[in-house]
Amino acid sequence: MNSRERFFAFLEGRPVDRLLVMPLTMMLAAERVGIPYGRYALDYRVLAQAQIHTAEEFGFDHVSAITETREARDCGAVIRYFENQPYAIDESQALLSDKKVLAHLKAPDPHVGESMRDRLQAIALLKEKVGNEKIVEGWVEGPCGAAADLRGINTLMLDFYDDPDFVHDLFNFVLDLALRFGKAQREAGADLIGIGDPAASLVGPKLYREFVWEWEKKLADGLHAQGLRVRLHICGNTKPILPEIARLGVDIVDVDSAVPMSAARAGLGPNQIVQGGIDPVRVLQMGTPEQVIAAVTECHRASGGRFVLGAGCEIPPGTPLENMRALAQCAKALA
Repeated sequence: MNSRERFFAFLEGRPVDRLLVMPLTMMLAAERVGIPYGRYALDYRVLAQAQIHTAEEFGFDHVSAITETREARDCGAVIRYFENQPYAIDESQALLSDKKVLAHLKAPDPHVGESMRDRLQAIALLKEKVGNEKIVEGWVEGPCGAAADLRGINTLMLDFYDDPDFVHDLFNFVLDLALRFGKAQREAGADLIGIGDPAASLVGPKLYREFVWEWEKKLADGLHAQGLRVRLHICGNTKPILPEIARLGVDIVDVDSAVPMSAARAGLGPNQIVQGGIDPVRVLQMGTPEQVIAAVTECHRASGGRFVLGAGCEIPPGTPLENMRALAQCAKALA
């Protein structure tokens, strides 16, 4: 059973030979091939090389084209670049600091925008090289995260109270862009799309229900309609919004280490597939192999078995190789 077969069998509830292993690795992948992250994030050939190397080294079932936002860059957001760190939105020059700009903002074509096109090229190359064996994962920004990239996270938080109509207009804009970007990634060879919406954990359950859930649901349903599997990644403490996340109908929910896996299972229900739960810093980067095995074993137990091996968020650079190997070895030990 290869990784593709294992992935689809597990999602469909059929027997598999071991647990899926699908952690997020960006800076770690760049580190494993000795290339500064700044190059990894901006050159699809470097990203593909690093992802394939890391997946093969540790027995991952997927390769992923995740990086920081591509959509905001191609919309015209001001970006700050670093040699060996993730690039960042310059919120002091937010593209939508003046709300009136939204009415005239043109959504970029994913095949034309330099940044989004680079991700499409990464997916196509990953599909060509390992797509018959492994799952190829694309990525889109979720509505809250994408809106924050364009408006500024602090300003968006005020908009929820000061101008709800504008928030819905902005969410509609980023939803349309995400669906078109997802479709383009599917055509390039993606099997799975991750929705990254970290800002959604900051708004609280009331605003999540009133604003964010509706648009995450539309995004997940739209990606499913395109024939894609969907993974939701929200960093931070999502415990207060787990019952709402359970209603989204995504295939995999990432669980940050801020949420005990037992609480995630209680909030998401018995059938939702969950990924992660392991503290990427305290356990994977700073712990011992024995601590990694113990943490994974407990997460697997608390999950009830509907569990994909990974970490609560991105595995950081500098994570010891013996800890990564211990993580991967749990896939067979816990099967």
